[in-house]
Amino acid sequence: MIERCFRHGLLLLSCLLLPLAAVAQEPCRRLTATGNPEYPPYLWRDPQNPQQLIGANADLLKYLGKQLGLEIEVVYVGPWSRAQEEVRTGRIDLMAGYFMTQARQQQMDFITPPFLHTPSVVWVRQDNAFAYHQWADLKGRKGGTLVNNSHGQQFDDFARANLILEAVPSARQAFEKLMHKRSDYVVYEQYPGMALARTLGIASTVQVLEPPISSEGLYLALSHDSPCNRPHLREALARQMEKIVAGALPQQLLQQNLKRWQ
Repeated sequence: MIERCFRHGLLLLSCLLLPLAAVAQEPCRRLTATGNPEYPPYLWRDPQNPQQLIGANADLLKYLGKQLGLEIEVVYVGPWSRAQEEVRTGRIDLMAGYFMTQARQQQMDFITPPFLHTPSVVWVRQDNAFAYHQWADLKGRKGGTLVNNSHGQQFDDFARANLILEAVPSARQAFEKLMHKRSDYVVYEQYPGMALARTLGIASTVQVLEPPISSEGLYLALSHDSPCNRPHLREALARQMEKIVAGALPQQLLQQNLKRWQ
């Protein structure tokens, strides 16, 4: 009799806890994401709604969310350095496009595979181009880059040991210093650099040196401190990402957003 009552008590307790578990899970049907707001055609601020980010990365995340029954809102939280801090601390759940490095893997779970690849290149003034064939050719020159930016683990390690690179908060500032002859080159991704050069009206006065310094994968990354970071979510995101990158959608979104930005 006592055993039967005990079993009934456990059953009743389970029934009471189930709704509480459902409520606890419910907020994770909606996730927030952010990224570099100066990164067209991958990400940039929506002119009609500046608190939102639009672009190829945002479109892909929204498609990914729809396939999983999730709402993923891609929001503007400030410059690139601030965006990284917001995700690192878990105030924002996801980074919508991140290069993988050892340091970043200590703070976030990277969802594999990457959904796009983007080349990082050397930008110079046309009147100050120099011979460039390998990373070592940048030695002795003053370069510019973004705070907390990465161009792949190998180049990052080489740059720390061998190059003079001044980190500034925004790509606009890095390019403006280049145009004012306060730096000799800027290391920045190719497509976002092209878009920014057009915006600043300097497309005809800057050029890219070949070859690219790297071509890195853009990953979706989930903050270790996000309350939604659970194994079942990571597994679902990875399974769906594999399906997406097996098809043409990422490149289609990239081309659509190149036109959209222009």
